[in-house]
Amino acid sequence: MARKHGRTDAASDVEDVLDELYTTPPPDFVARRNELAAAAETSGQVEEARLIQAARRPTLAAWAANLLLRSQPEESGRFLELGRALREAYRTLDAEGIKELSEQRRSIVSALSRQAAELARAAGHRLSDAARQDLESTLRAVLADQDAAGHWATGRLENALTPPSAFPSGTAPAGGTPHKPRRRAAAPSSGTPAKNDLADRRRRKRQEELAQARKAAKEAERHLRDQRTEQAGADAALRRARHRHDRARERETAAEQQLQQAREELQRADREQQEAEDRLRTAADALARAEQAARATADEVERLAGSDG
Repeated sequence: MARKHGRTDAASDVEDVLDELYTTPPPDFVARRNELAAAAETSGQVEEARLIQAARRPTLAAWAANLLLRSQPEESGRFLELGRALREAYRTLDAEGIKELSEQRRSIVSALSRQAAELARAAGHRLSDAARQDLESTLRAVLADQDAAGHWATGRLENALTPPSAFPSGTAPAGGTPHKPRRRAAAPSSGTPAKNDLADRRRRKRQEELAQARKAAKEAERHLRDQRTEQAGADAALRRARHRHDRARERETAAEQQLQQAREELQRADREQQEAEDRLRTAADALARAEQAARATADEVERLAGSDG
């Protein structure tokens, strides 16, 4: 069997099927899963059918997270990159840097959560407050935990993810307490240049990591603002299109009603015309008979008058 991106064609097909399945709205999941599994089994792909049938329906929050990943691949990729930068920075940042990144992180998670909720609403399913909280919890987990990020990156979440307790709080980096820069003595002894040099290198490294994380966070926020602007424009265009559609539908309905009335009037006119034609033919026949009778009577009168003479 031919290979496709390192997998067999059948394996690639079932992966595509599963990708589609996990962006199917949860109320339709089971029916669609059974349909796809039956199709695979009918085509002789028994193992693929078993894998499809084993898929489990996601919660609304997990489905919205999957939908966000599939619908916004570039933005989701930036979000994953931001998570990697934040996790790296949190290992060495001081408390002030952690506080700043935490505020940026909350803003980005909130914006992405709103975007995922809009995608879910556009697909016909409005998220409840509880589902929104689960969605935000999942996004925080993606930023804080490498395993959670890898799980979300598959696009096949079944349940919401829970972030580790330390990272989301913004009070301490994962794996330990915040690093506090060591105060330098006013007059360091001449015997500690190596230690001072090492401390300077560590401080510069932390500053570089913080700058990288800040840059990634700002880029993510900028992109989200652009996306919100684009989405607002798309929403406005959709509202205008719906208004035009409704007006056109109203005009179409009115035109259909007028057409129906015209057809009924035409049918009545046809019937009246037919009746008039029938009456005309009857009257013409009667007239012909009357004329014939009149001529016969006149002839008889002339004949009788001639006989008298």
